[in-house]
Amino acid sequence: MERKLNKLDGVRASVNYATRRATVELDTHAHVADAIDAVHTAGYAAAELSEQAPAVNEDSATAKALFTRLIVALALFVPLANLSVVLAVVPDLRFPGWQAVLVALAAPVVTYCAWPFYRTAVRTLRTGVATMDTLVSLGVLAATALSVYSMFSAEATSTAGQGVWSAIFSSDSIYLEVAAGVTVFVLAGRYYEARARAQAVQALTALAALRATDARVECAGDTTMLIPLAELKVGQRLIVLPGETIPSDGQVIEGAASVDLSAMTGETTPVQVSAEQGSTAVGGTTCLDGRLRVEVTAVGDDTRLAEMIALVDSAQTAKARAQRVADRIAAIFVPCVIALAAATVVGWSLTGASWEHAVRAAVAVLVIACPCALGLAMPMALVIATGRGAQLGIFLKGHAALELSGTIDVVVFDKTGTLTNGQPHVTGVYTVDDDSAELILGWAATLEQHTSHPIATAIAAAAGPQSLAAPVDEVVTDVGSGVRGVIDGVKVQVGSPAWIARSAAVPAAIDARRTDIERSGGTAVYVAADDAVRGLIDIRDGIKPSARQAVDELHRMGIRTFLVTGDNAGAAQRTAEQVGIDDVIAGVLPAEKVAIIDNVRSSGAGVAMVGDGINDGPALASADLGIAIGRGTDVAIGAADIVLVRDDLTTVALALQLASATRRTMRTNLAWAFGYNLAALPLAAAGLLNPLIAGAAMALSSFFVVSNSLRLQNFARIDR
Repeated sequence: MERKLNKLDGVRASVNYATRRATVELDTHAHVADAIDAVHTAGYAAAELSEQAPAVNEDSATAKALFTRLIVALALFVPLANLSVVLAVVPDLRFPGWQAVLVALAAPVVTYCAWPFYRTAVRTLRTGVATMDTLVSLGVLAATALSVYSMFSAEATSTAGQGVWSAIFSSDSIYLEVAAGVTVFVLAGRYYEARARAQAVQALTALAALRATDARVECAGDTTMLIPLAELKVGQRLIVLPGETIPSDGQVIEGAASVDLSAMTGETTPVQVSAEQGSTAVGGTTCLDGRLRVEVTAVGDDTRLAEMIALVDSAQTAKARAQRVADRIAAIFVPCVIALAAATVVGWSLTGASWEHAVRAAVAVLVIACPCALGLAMPMALVIATGRGAQLGIFLKGHAALELSGTIDVVVFDKTGTLTNGQPHVTGVYTVDDDSAELILGWAATLEQHTSHPIATAIAAAAGPQSLAAPVDEVVTDVGSGVRGVIDGVKVQVGSPAWIARSAAVPAAIDARRTDIERSGGTAVYVAADDAVRGLIDIRDGIKPSARQAVDELHRMGIRTFLVTGDNAGAAQRTAEQVGIDDVIAGVLPAEKVAIIDNVRSSGAGVAMVGDGINDGPALASADLGIAIGRGTDVAIGAADIVLVRDDLTTVALALQLASATRRTMRTNLAWAFGYNLAALPLAAAGLLNPLIAGAAMALSSFFVVSNSLRLQNFARIDR
C-alpha cells in the first residue's frame, strides 16, 4: 500500500503496522480521491480521517472477529490433534473412515478460520507484493494438501506405529493437525496483536473522551442555552456548573472553582481557578465546585485538548528511522523466504529424499519465517510508549523525540516560568527626585501591556487597569531586553538595566539599589524617561517545588545541567544554587541562547533545552531535543519536540527515562525478531522441525514482541 501511494505524483505516505493506519500527505495539485483509489487497488479500504479523534472501535471489532475464528479453530484443533497423534502412534486404533473424520474436523479451520490470511494474500499478490500473509497462506494450503495425500498413502494405511515423540515432533509425521495448528497459532497471535493495538491507543481514546458534547452559552436577558460544541464560537460566554466538563478553552471572567486536570495532565490535586487570579479554563477538564463564567478564546482544533490529541495521534502514526530500516528488510524478506522454501525442495530432492519429506521441510520454512515479529518490533513499542507518555503528561510530537532522547548529555533550563513559578510579582518601586511610585509603575505597565513576558504581566497587575488608559505611540519591543514608546509626549523605556544603561543616565542611588536587589535574587527593571532612569521596579518569583528534585534526578542519570537566562547574574546564580544546577550563564539574549547551545553541542554533547516563553522558541528549535512546558507560549510549544502538560519539572527526567526504556524494548524486540529467524530457518530447511512446531514458534515470537512492548504500559519511573 505504501509503495502504491508513494508512486502517485505529489503524494507522500507512511504506513504504520502497529496501528494499521496510513498517514498520507498530498500536495495542492494531488487529489484525495486518487489516493483512496490507489489504496483500493492495493486491496485495502481507505477513508478520510474525520475531525474527531480516531477511536479504537476498529481494533476492537477486529479483535472480536479474530476471537470468534480462534474459538472455532481451537475447538476443532484439539480433537483433531489428539486423533492425529493417537492414530499415528497406535495404527490399530484406526477405524473405517478415520480420514474423513479428520478432514471434517480440519475443513472449517483451513477455510473459514484461515480466510483472513487468504484474503489479504490475494489482495497483495494482485499488486505483485508478497507479505507475511502470503507465507502463512502458502504454508497452510501446502500442509493441507500434503496431509490429505499422506492420509491416503500406503504409509498412512500401514500398521507400523510411531513413537509419541516422533508423531509430535518428527518432520515426517504430518496430518491435517499441522495446517489447523498453524491457523490456530497465527490467529492467536493476530488476536493478541489486535488487543494490544487497542490498549496502545487507550490514552488517545481517553483524551478524545474528555470532549464535551455541548456548551451552555449566555443569551440575551441573562438566559442560557445548550448548543452543540461544533457551533461554539470564539468570544461567546459560557456558564460552567459544578460537575460539568469545561467545553472549550477560555478566560475565567467571573467566579471561582476547583478544576480537575487529572485526565489531561496526570495531576491528582485539583487546581483553583478564579476571575480574580486571571485564570484560564482548559477545555476537557472538569469543574468540581463553584460556578464559572468563561469567555471562549479557542474552539475546535485550536484548543489545548485538540492539540494534545493531535500530538499523540501524530506520534503514534509516524514512523521512526529505525522502523523504516526494518520495513525495508521485511520487504525483501518474504521473497527470500519463498526462494529458500523452493531451494529446500530442490536441495532435498537432489539428496535423494522423498518429495514428501522435501515438501514438509519447505512448509516448515514457510510457516516459521513469518515476519510478524519483525513488523511489530519497532512500532508496537513506540505506540505503547507514546500512549503511556500521554497518561503521564508527556506528549511526544514524533518518534524522533524518543530517538533523540537517547543522545542527551546536557539539559539547558530557562529561568522565568521554567525553574520559577512563572508568576513574578512586584515587591517594590524605587524612584528618584519627586516622581511617584504610581507614575513609574503606570509608565511601565502602559508599555509592558504590549508584551507577553511574565514580568510584563506582573507589572500590569501591580499597576491596575486604570494605568493602561494613557495613550502610547511608537511602541518598539526589543525581544529579551525591553520595550520603548512615547506616552503623552514623553519617551519612555522599560527593560533590563544593561539595555537601558546604554542609552540613559543611571543615578548612583538607583544603581546601588539594583545591586542589592540582584544580590538577593530579585530582578531589577529600569524605567527611563527622556534618556534618564527615573525609577526601578523590584520583581520576585518563587522557585517551583519540583525544580530541585528534577535537577537531582538528572544528575543521578549522569546528565549535566545549565541555567541560561536573560536575567541578571545575581538572580540567576541564586536560582541555580537553590535548585542545584551546575553551570550558569546570565544576561543572555534569545539569539545568544542558540549560540550557547551550538557551542555546547560542538564538544560532542547532546543538548536538550527546557523552556516555556516566546524567547525560548529559537533555542528549543536549535537544541537536539526541545522540551516545552505545556502552559508555555504557542511559539515554545511549536518549536519543541516534547510538550510537558504537567507543571512539574520532574517529568523532564521522566521523559528521558521513558525514552530510554522504550529504546531498550525496541532493541530487545529487534534482537529477538532477527535472532529467531536466523536460528529457526536453517533448522526448518534441514528438516528438523515439524511444521506444527514451526507454526507454534512463529506465533510465540510475535507473542514475545507484543508482550515485551506491553510492559511499557506499566512504566512509572526508573533508575531511582
